[in-house]
Amino acid sequence: MRVWLIRLMALIRKEMLAILKDPSSRALLFAPALMQALLFGYGATYDLTNAPFAVLDQSRSAPSREILARIEGTGVLRRIATLESSDQIAAQIDSGAALMVITFPPDFAARLAAGTEAPMQVILDGRNSATAGAAGGQIAAIVARYNADLGHAPPVEVVRRAWFNPNYESRWNLMPAMIASLSMLQTLMLAALSVAREREQGTFDQLLVTPLSPLQILIGKALPSIFIGLVQSTIIFLIILFWFRIPIAGSVGLLYLGLLTFTTASVGIGLSISAVSLSMQQAMLYTFMLIMPLMLLSGLLTPVGNMPEVLQWATYANPLRFGIDTVRRVYLEGASFTDIAPNFLPLLAVAAVTLPLAAWLFRHRLS
Repeated sequence: MRVWLIRLMALIRKEMLAILKDPSSRALLFAPALMQALLFGYGATYDLTNAPFAVLDQSRSAPSREILARIEGTGVLRRIATLESSDQIAAQIDSGAALMVITFPPDFAARLAAGTEAPMQVILDGRNSATAGAAGGQIAAIVARYNADLGHAPPVEVVRRAWFNPNYESRWNLMPAMIASLSMLQTLMLAALSVAREREQGTFDQLLVTPLSPLQILIGKALPSIFIGLVQSTIIFLIILFWFRIPIAGSVGLLYLGLLTFTTASVGIGLSISAVSLSMQQAMLYTFMLIMPLMLLSGLLTPVGNMPEVLQWATYANPLRFGIDTVRRVYLEGASFTDIAPNFLPLLAVAAVTLPLAAWLFRHRLS
């Protein structure tokens, strides 16, 4: 028994030394845990820390000003615009500039003075149902305290209306985002393993000595992953449309144009990972290490606007952020190409960097 334990301890010691003496292994042990802990702490938060809103105050009375002062006094609800007419409401919500628009009718103060209920309307962006619900609840709590301070006076009534998701169903917010996020998981892994698999099997060196140019190799490796990614997006799209019966408000063609651009950028990242990986195991480790930050910084579950400013800047290098935003806006909002055109710029920038980088690495890293 003693000899068995000694042998076992020697084997454990050998494995520990093999892991800890390799700089890349040490980095994989500690860097992902540190990075993901920080990202979860700062990025994955459901706390309502930044809720921009616009105001259409047609009453311009003392009661409406007092309610607005209480709302702005929270430090969380931040006024970004004062509107002049109801025609300006749609632009604030559609663009995502404002999470909600608070409106007071012209007879708001007169109703209170006459002893009748005075309605104030809160129009919420239902594309993020969790945040919209939290913001609407905070407004309701502020108005409830205001009503309590009025004593026996007629109360102010909050009339809430959610655009793009009238029933506050979280499925409407989450499921369209799955069209991009679930597809990315598979395409990133496929692209990351494509070159690493051939490198491990020894066939990629043979490919490099063929008359094929790096561009041809790049296209031949990228197109199958892009095609599979679009097929997977189609499967998810059909499930959402026909099984969960969430209607699409926008153009299917525009949706697929956005998905094609997004998938191309994702494949570029995957091919770059594959080019620097000497084995399939390394490619899988690098991919898994990258997927979690991409998910956390995408706005899939928590709004990008709730994250610290430095993380918001980091999301510009994350294609998943713009892929999800494009799908949500086209699917739920019915956005046009002009509305989502800014999303294409970072996606094209990521593709323009990662695809040539992968082609260069094919020759210089693996040859």
